[in-house]
Amino acid sequence: MKKILIQLDTDTHASSFDRVVAIDAGVDELMSYSDVTPVNVEPLVHGAMFTRGPKELNNTALFVGGSEVHSGETLFQKIQNTFFGPMRVSVMMDSNGSNTTAAAAVLAAGKHLDFSETTALVLGGTGPVGQRAAQLLAKRGAKVILASRSIERAQAACDAIDRIVENAQLTPLALKDHKQIEEANKSTNLIISAGAAGVKLLPAACWKPMKQLKVVIDLNAVPPAGIEEVDVMDKATDRDGILCYGAIGVGGTKMKIHKAAIQKLFETNDMLLDTEEIYQIGVELQA
Repeated sequence: MKKILIQLDTDTHASSFDRVVAIDAGVDELMSYSDVTPVNVEPLVHGAMFTRGPKELNNTALFVGGSEVHSGETLFQKIQNTFFGPMRVSVMMDSNGSNTTAAAAVLAAGKHLDFSETTALVLGGTGPVGQRAAQLLAKRGAKVILASRSIERAQAACDAIDRIVENAQLTPLALKDHKQIEEANKSTNLIISAGAAGVKLLPAACWKPMKQLKVVIDLNAVPPAGIEEVDVMDKATDRDGILCYGAIGVGGTKMKIHKAAIQKLFETNDMLLDTEEIYQIGVELQA
């Protein structure tokens, strides 16, 4: 029986990136829908649920994508609410690549750090990738400084993670100038920059002198770099004793996780792949 992936995208045009990755992951048939909302998704989910017998439903799966992550989260929840009993299919949520990118970044850092002894600064921590990276780090025992331009937004992101991660060690930080970053970095071992594309968040003069800093990860692929003097191609590149990763250096792992997650959807008909589940797929790939 053919493996069918139904792409549910919240944007006007379904992501060509996600379409290519799905095909490269080996799906037999790809059906793509755009402008999908919680209001109009139910017939699409029913089409996935009711066309094959319960023992064959593992051959159909749903992928939630689009550039607006909050819309993807809402859609993901609506899909789950539509299922009942054995009538369900597996679903993956990766709007804007948020889950796969965050997983790849944390896995890269984990090659060099013991998270139980790590203090991490996440720049752009209220964005979709930054908040997920902070969640994954907190889950693994790291102390996380979650930075934003707004202390209210930073606190709200910390509160959201607290509801998911028991005993999370989180500190919200409103960054108004680079002196605050220097103060935070006195105890920081890891920096992940997950801010908006093309925005420099951290000058080299702020991070290079930091004695405790061991790993720097910049997830911005568009010039200028989010972290100055980190190259987009860096992959554990040693810069004055600090290991650096750029967006493409992390991107290879992100792509492997993305493909593996799609393939895993077809193992059973009841998988829900979100942040933690997608990270665990990355862990399995590294094993």
